[in-house]
Amino acid sequence: MAGSVFGNIFKISTWGESHGEGLGVVIDGCPAGLPLCEEDIQEQLDRRKPGQSKFTTPRKEDDEVHILSGVFEGKTTGTPISLAVYNKTQRSADYSEIANYYRPGHADYTFDEKFGFRDYRGGGRSSGRETIGRVAAGAIAMKILKELGINITAYAKEIGGIGIDYDKFDITERDNNAFNMPDKEAAEKVKDFAESKMSVGDSIGGVIECRVSGMMTGIGNPTFEKLDANLAKAIMSIGAVKGFEIGDGFEAARVTGKYNNDEFAMKDGKVSKLTNHSGGVLGGISDGDEIVFRAAVKPTPSISALQETVNKQGEDIEVSIKGRHDPMIVPRAVVVVEAMTALTLVDLIFDNMTARMDRIKDFYNK
Repeated sequence: MAGSVFGNIFKISTWGESHGEGLGVVIDGCPAGLPLCEEDIQEQLDRRKPGQSKFTTPRKEDDEVHILSGVFEGKTTGTPISLAVYNKTQRSADYSEIANYYRPGHADYTFDEKFGFRDYRGGGRSSGRETIGRVAAGAIAMKILKELGINITAYAKEIGGIGIDYDKFDITERDNNAFNMPDKEAAEKVKDFAESKMSVGDSIGGVIECRVSGMMTGIGNPTFEKLDANLAKAIMSIGAVKGFEIGDGFEAARVTGKYNNDEFAMKDGKVSKLTNHSGGVLGGISDGDEIVFRAAVKPTPSISALQETVNKQGEDIEVSIKGRHDPMIVPRAVVVVEAMTALTLVDLIFDNMTARMDRIKDFYNK
């Protein structure tokens, strides 16, 4: 299958299926000398693993990562890094029924049309479990960014139409509730609403907001490798994401240029913006301000409520999806958004190292 490789210089290739032996990723292009151990990666994987509350799939997995190559004596060697997570609690029999029909909202039909064959056990490569490789690789990218003073923070801005109050924003609260929301009161409202939908076999979606601080200027390109375009591709590659906007996003279509333009001024001897409607990107290139974007996440398509579909014999049928599924995808997708953001930024930062002749000369003529 093509399409499992992401990045140009800092490049990853994910592999594995939801109900196969395991999943993982190979990272190529990581510099030598980066301190790295399994605990660095495990910390991020623990944020996305299932079974942490009644609002995620009850599937219990340790998601324990194993570094197979590319690290020696606690540091990266500059060679490909291979990471593996082995599946331990597959219950493939839960999915035998769906082999003969197409689940609404899933990739079952399109997989069959493309390949003439599909792994129906939990969705195979289209399962959310595929994001294990992304998060594992993202943990390494985040370590690189930390060395550069760049920090990525994502959180649930809205779930089920219930949004956070920015006046009550507390990022420390994000990790204290099941919904990754930085607003305790909003999280309580979501809890009640989610329970009401779960009781009737339904699911809910939401919006994830991501902020990048400490970003330098000049990262990205003005045409096909724009920073915002690459971020959009990275975030839209996450299975459940159906929309992306950066800065003011769609709101920019409703205002005037006088309002939307970020005016410049000198501050502490540097060029600065007075506002940040651009979301930290101008002309596809980082402008030094905070990068701010949002991703719309659809409701979990696997629901027990009765739905209409068709089977492989071309018959109209009604189905109620069984198995272990998240009643909402948003909370566990927060760390995936951070990971894909980190991978995108590191790749473009490495690409930028060849952008100017004067800097190449400064590096080599020491």
